[in-house]
Formats: sequence, structure tokens, C-alpha cells
Amino acid sequence: MKNITNPETSVAAAGGKKRRREEEEEVGGSHAANEDECFSLQDELTFSDTSVALRMMRAQFPRIDQASVPPFILQSQLYSSLNDRTQVDRELERLRRDKAVRVFKLNTGQDDHAIIFLDDYLYQVDRIAKRMEENKQSDTDIFKWFKEHVLDSKLEPSIAHHELCSLLALGGKVKDAHITLLINAGLLTRQLIDPDMYWFAIPSIGKLWKALLQGRKELLSLLKRKRHKEMFLAELEKRRLRYSPLDMRFHIRDLIGSGHLKTFQTTSGLVVRVSND
Repeated sequence: MKNITNPETSVAAAGGKKRRREEEEEVGGSHAANEDECFSLQDELTFSDTSVALRMMRAQFPRIDQASVPPFILQSQLYSSLNDRTQVDRELERLRRDKAVRVFKLNTGQDDHAIIFLDDYLYQVDRIAKRMEENKQSDTDIFKWFKEHVLDSKLEPSIAHHELCSLLALGGKVKDAHITLLINAGLLTRQLIDPDMYWFAIPSIGKLWKALLQGRKELLSLLKRKRHKEMFLAELEKRRLRYSPLDMRFHIRDLIGSGHLKTFQTTSGLVVRVSND
């Protein structure tokens, strides 16, 4: 992988339009089309540590039209980006305890976890509270209590009903309507196996986790139709997916980390192949 264009040089050469797009801070900006991307996945497939990988993948998260979901990174994508999974688990746990990130269990029917920087998630909560206030919704103080007393102290992906109410009560008198409001806002979901337990949730992510499953299926189907069930990474990452707004690079990282795809180096470049069943 020698003689690869420096990503910073490529970004600078892309001009003002590229810089303006990258400088957008509000979640849900315009989706960056594949042909406008200036980095190569082959150039940035692996990283030195988990924190660097998270920051880079956050910056590269696809910008999706009409989506209000904060940038998220799948745990499987982290596994594809570092050679040592134990290192990933250890460093991710440290970042979680340091309140730099939160980890969420996704309702995909598989063992999928999404990682979001805490600042991004708190910004999402603030946006929901503001929207509720603009719509004259009552009991919006619950969002402040949720931020200050629940999210700040409960770092695990789930919480029991009694613990949730106890923490919220540090802000004021808790009513059943408060819990319902948090659920309707998409910040909590009841666990099916135990209705007294909740998962912390990512608002508005429903359509994207469905797209995640469709994109996985489409990418694997594409490769399985090839003679050796493989393609050069440089060629594959330029393809467009029909059924997922999450870009090809997002799905490639995910499927490599989950073990459905594997990579190997050749004299002509890095090759992606479907793993043996």
C-alpha cells in the first residue's frame, strides 16, 4: 500500500465545497455522495488505538438526508479496525467509564452494539426537549432530569425501572407520564424478556438499523455472485448500495469486523472475500 495519496492533501485539493460539508456540525446534514469522498478505505482500514478509530469513523459517518440520528460506530467496525479485539474491548470500556462514549444495544435481532460520543447523544436529547417545548408538550423537565441524573450516573446499556425512577426523582416528583414521554421520544425501550428493564435507545434509529440489515444482505449477495466471491477493495468501495443510505465503506467495515468478510493483500491491492460459512 505504498504511494497512496495523503488523505489531508486530497481533502485540501477537493476545494471549498468539501471543506464546507465537513464543517457542518448539525446532525443530519446533507448526505455525502460516494464520488465526493476523498479518502480510500484501504488507506484507513486499520488504526493504532480505539480512540483514534472512533474519531475517524465518526468523521466519516455518512450524512443522510432527513435523518436526525447522531453519528454512530458499530462495535463490529471497531473490531475490523484494530488487530486485537481484547484491546478494543478494554479501551472501549475505559472510554465508557470516562463518559466519553455510550454503548447501545441495537434491536436488529443480532448482537449489534452502536457507540456514540456522549456529547453527540446529549445534543440529541437537547434537540428533542426543544422540539417538545416548541410543541407545547408538558413535563419537559424530565429531559433535564434524564441528562443530569440518569445518563450521568448510569453508564450501562440498560436500566431497571426502580433505578430509573430513583434517579429521576433526584430532579423532582416522577410520574408515569414522564416514563412514557421518554419512551415516546425514543430514549428508552422496554426489554421484551423483562418489562421492568429498559434499554437506553437512540432516537429515530429504526429506519437505519433496518437499512443496516438490508445493506449487509445486499453487499454479501454482490460478492457471492463473483466467481471467487471476492473483489478488490478499491473497486468494491466505489459501488453504490440500492437499499441502504449507509455507504459501502460503512458496511464493509461492519462485515469484516463481524467475520462475514475477510481481507488479504495481493501485489495488485487489498482483496475482500466472503468468509467460508
